[in-house]
Order: sequence, then C-alpha cells, then structure tokens
Amino acid sequence: MEYMTIQEASDKWNISARRIQVLCSSGRLCGAVKFGRQWAIPCNVDKPIDARIKSGKYIKGDCQNDKSKI
Repeated sequence: MEYMTIQEASDKWNISARRIQVLCSSGRLCGAVKFGRQWAIPCNVDKPIDARIKSGKYIKGDCQNDKSKI
C-alpha cells in the first residue's frame, strides 16, 4: 500500500497540514497510521467532507449578521 505524508496530503487537498493532523488524530482519515511522530496517510483516501456544512460544500454568500449594510 502506498502512503503519503501530511505535507503531500496538504498540497493535494489544499488544506493546512495542521488540519490534516487533527483529522488523523480524530480518526476521520481511514487507514491513517502514526509511526512515532509522523502520520502516514494512504494515497487512495479521499479528502473528507467539511463536517461544518451539511452539504459538504461551502458556498460563499451574504452573512445574515453583516452589519455593514445597516
């Protein structure tokens, strides 16, 4: 099985290396293994969806709390 480092996953998925560390620690990346202080992430793992958004896709729009329009 081929593995990639956190930095390689960061470049591939366009998210920070720290965020990938958190995803590995919380078990959100299936198959990620820790060897000492380094994480090894399987190359065939897909980028996890954003759990903050129900659809998994962030859509930039008007904020309801935007006070600049008042």
